[in-house]
Amino acid sequence: MGGYVPRLLDAELADVVATHPAVLVVGPRACGKTTTTRRHCRSVLRLDVPAQAALARVDPDVALRGLEEPVLIDEWQVVPEILGAVKRAVDDDPRPGRFVLTGSAQADLTSSGWPATGRIVRLTMFPLVGRERHGDAAAPSLIDRLFSDGADVLADSAVDQDVEGYVTEALTSGWPEALRVPTDRARDRWLRGYVDHLATREALALGLARDPSRLRRYLQAVAANTAGTPTHKLLYDAAGIDRATAVGYDTLLESLMITQRVPSWAGNRTDRALRLPKRFLIDPGLLGPLLLVDHRRALRDPDLLGRTLDTLVAAQFRAECTVSTIGADLFHLRDANGRREIDLIIESRDGHVLAIEVKATSSPSSHDARHLEWLRDQLGNRFTMGLVVHTGPRVFRLADRVLAVPLAALWSSALR
Repeated sequence: MGGYVPRLLDAELADVVATHPAVLVVGPRACGKTTTTRRHCRSVLRLDVPAQAALARVDPDVALRGLEEPVLIDEWQVVPEILGAVKRAVDDDPRPGRFVLTGSAQADLTSSGWPATGRIVRLTMFPLVGRERHGDAAAPSLIDRLFSDGADVLADSAVDQDVEGYVTEALTSGWPEALRVPTDRARDRWLRGYVDHLATREALALGLARDPSRLRRYLQAVAANTAGTPTHKLLYDAAGIDRATAVGYDTLLESLMITQRVPSWAGNRTDRALRLPKRFLIDPGLLGPLLLVDHRRALRDPDLLGRTLDTLVAAQFRAECTVSTIGADLFHLRDANGRREIDLIIESRDGHVLAIEVKATSSPSSHDARHLEWLRDQLGNRFTMGLVVHTGPRVFRLADRVLAVPLAALWSSALR
């Protein structure tokens, strides 16, 4: 992978820079925030450079003065006082396109207050997904297109991909640096180093006291249950820690955007908080270093294969939700007795629903669509479409408003 890879966030970031004075881009470490934001800015204040950080500490207002705008303030958390200077600059002159900030999630974890509330727009960036790696990142959100155009979005041409290719896609990860290295061995080394950094340095850099071995065990427990709905007790027992410690680890890992809890969906919103969330690794490439598996192991283990593909599909839709202009939120569905489960539910702000099932098969049948048909019958016109995402080559109809869709059709030229 050479040169700049266009990102889903590019269009949204350009729009925010054109209409707001300041924007903060958040995302997991090394997902490409600095590379992308630099393309939208005319000057850079790098606070990870000691000389530039020293000036910002002495007088953050002076550090910003005279820089050509938009100014990228990279690694803002190194000198948190810079946020106050941004606030003052925006208060004095609220022209659009003045500042773009990037950095860690330190404010979410350690700051007692956020001095720029109401003055900085927050955007979210994730590791590379399929549409950025193989498709058209400049196209409108897939979610918006599915809600507006339905089945017409999906072409019926064959997709040249199989289950082995999908597992390889998942385990190579979406981190740009990991994808740039020339060999599988080098990529594995980079991903193992990423996990080691999370466990041994990231928490300490945020001023949080964590036991690296216990944090790693807890993250391994989450990885083993990615795309599942484990009880919290199952996870902290597996890691050999107590509940209070596990709660702290959850806060840390979610703030660092390494894990996500997807809430349960129900027709009555008040029911959602009463049900177990579905847990995901943000990127399936972390499965390799955490569980010590490769694509051959995943292909031999049906449970691991299913979790790998589910995590890959969730990554695509999570990223699409962040750039949706109609507004969309991600859920999962599991009824009270566990007889009906749907892997992902995407609800638009007007209450319409897309439902997704992920199946590790190249030939899905109407049996695989039964829970989607049940939800369709429950929701009526609110049910826009159900997708059975599979590893075969073609799009085809399984039932009214329910399609079988190859996983690669979520990002490939098979999208009209």
